[in-house]
Amino acid sequence: MTIQGSIGTTPSTNATAPRGNRVYHVRADELDGYAAISGGTVGSKKLWMGLVENPPLSATDNHHHGPSEAGIYVVSGHPVFVYHDGTQEVRVEAGPGDFLLVPPFVPHREENPDPEEPVVVVIARTTQEPIKVSVPELYRHEEAG
Repeated sequence: MTIQGSIGTTPSTNATAPRGNRVYHVRADELDGYAAISGGTVGSKKLWMGLVENPPLSATDNHHHGPSEAGIYVVSGHPVFVYHDGTQEVRVEAGPGDFLLVPPFVPHREENPDPEEPVVVVIARTTQEPIKVSVPELYRHEEAG
């Protein structure tokens, strides 16, 4: 990780410097697993960001992310996000450059139907932990209120 100090243009690698007063640069080859921006990597308090690749002809299990909102940016490939609207499953087809929002507690799954091309997405979450709660089937999430 490169830490950009407030004086001059030469990046500092002083990992003991205070974390709240500088810009952090996490290079592509410095990811901690999937995580790029997190409490563990740069001291982020309210944001988690990472890069995820789904192989061809793959699908996740049905799941939700608890109280976390998830913002997704499609870098490459053509993912399909599936959720339930209370009547039926709804399939949202996305492509490079598209953004998606998965609200808290909304059960969904991600699919990559392409037989050759992987899907690469950048995910931003509003919690530090990469929460994933598996559910046996998709259902409509009803907000309390």
